[in-house]
Amino acid sequence: MRYILFLLIPFYLFAKSSFITPMEYASSLYKNPRGIGCHLCHGESGEGKLVASYMEKKKKKSFRGAVINNINFSRFYNALNERKDGMPRYFLTKKEIQALYFYLQEKQKKSSSDEK
Repeated sequence: MRYILFLLIPFYLFAKSSFITPMEYASSLYKNPRGIGCHLCHGESGEGKLVASYMEKKKKKSFRGAVINNINFSRFYNALNERKDGMPRYFLTKKEIQALYFYLQEKQKKSSSDEK
């Protein structure tokens, strides 16, 4: 019984604190939600990014990740839950989607304050 209590004390003491900050969690989720990071197509701060250039029927084409740092939460949430060409399905929870949105909003605030 003593051993069980001894093992449970650390969980009790640290239950209210978090191992990482919300921003650290959101950043790691943005960079690797389910194997393919959002940043690879949408850029480090959701600014959009050129993913590939290619030729199709002798015409130069490109595939770009959309800008996602300037949309409202409802649109962001719906976009992550709709099937889109080129966009992997991550099957994210609502809390994970909220964390991703938080990350993009914080990055947007930081870049706005850096420009001033």
